[in-house]
Formats: sequence, C-alpha cells, structure tokens
Amino acid sequence: MSDEPIPARKAYQDWAASYDSQENRTRDLDALIVQSIDLPLDGARVIEFGAGTGKNTAYLAERAGTLLALDLSSAMLDRARARLQADHVRFAEHDVTTPWPANDASADLVIGNLVLEHIEAMEPVFTEAARVLVPGGTLFICELHPDRQALGSQAQLQQDGQSRRVEAYHHTLSDYVRAGEAAGLALSGINEAIEAGVEVSETTPPRLLALTFTKPDA
Repeated sequence: MSDEPIPARKAYQDWAASYDSQENRTRDLDALIVQSIDLPLDGARVIEFGAGTGKNTAYLAERAGTLLALDLSSAMLDRARARLQADHVRFAEHDVTTPWPANDASADLVIGNLVLEHIEAMEPVFTEAARVLVPGGTLFICELHPDRQALGSQAQLQQDGQSRRVEAYHHTLSDYVRAGEAAGLALSGINEAIEAGVEVSETTPPRLLALTFTKPDA
C-alpha cells in the first residue's frame, strides 16, 4: 500500500466504475442509516452533497419534491445519472467548499454523506448549508466515526490489487458541532452506528457518526 494518499477528486474518479460492486461496510451502513432516520423528506426541497453513484439519491428522490445532487466527481455522477432519471432530480458536478448552485433559503433539507472526512476546513460547507436552508430546515450528515479515524481507519481505493488511502482529515465530534454552530445551526440529534450484521466486541468503536442540525426559525 502506497504511503501517499490520493487526492479525493482523483480517487473517486478512479473508483467510480467499481464503487458499487466492491465490498464496503461503511457505504452499506450509511445507506441503512439514511433509510432508518426520520428525515423530513415528504415533498421537501432537498440538496444532497456527496451524491456519488446515487446510492442514497434514489431513496431520497422517492419522497422529495425536488432534489439537487452535488458531487466532486463527474465519473461518480455519470453512474448516478444512469441509476436515476427523474424530472425532479438534478445532478451537478461541484466542489462543496465553494458557493453552491442554489439560492438562499431554497432547501428544506440538506444531506451529506461520507464527504467531510475528505475536507480539511469544514466551515465553508456548513456555511453554505445554512445559507440554502429555510428557517426551521434540517442538515443531516453521516461520516466515518472520529474514534475509527483515530485508530487509522479511512477510505481506501482498491486498485490494481493494491489498497490506496484517500485524502482524509480527522474531525472530532466537537469539530462538527463547532462548525455547525459557527454557521448558525443548532445540533438536534446524534446517532452512533457500530455495525450491521457483523459480530463486534464491546471495545469496537462505532463505524459511523450521524448528526442532525436545525436552522433556527427567523
């Protein structure tokens, strides 16, 4: 395994063709969490960042009124478009650390999954989420658990018989909360998911951390 991590954009460009077929417990558990959390989806205007191959996009689109799906990788989005074609769903290649292609107060729900570990400074993402949310709107994020990261876990691309680490940054729970609060969002829910269908010991750290933030009413 090479010691040099692959930049996130390149990694997911290269990963797109095999991302859905390779074993990936983190990806699969994330999808289970999204479908088990009581998100305010029915008829909602939704912005999803980190849409990837559309693993969650199809589920969100079943209930959303409109859905804007953003991702850094054009190759991942090509897969998502092939998976889902619907008039109320729009895909856009976009770096979510820059201003989003959405108007102020244009979304009821913003959701991001397995993205922020690849972003060193999260504050611009939270700021944009807060900007596009309506008062009372919801931000939901799900990320590799900080305790897993502390033990050296991170996304790895399997390529040509080798494992390559993908660019990643360790964010603590406090880091997430502070970034949300700095953007004017209030933490309203925490979920720690260990595993699904896999035996673990009492000392096994959770695999994923899911956080829900709310934008206060004006």
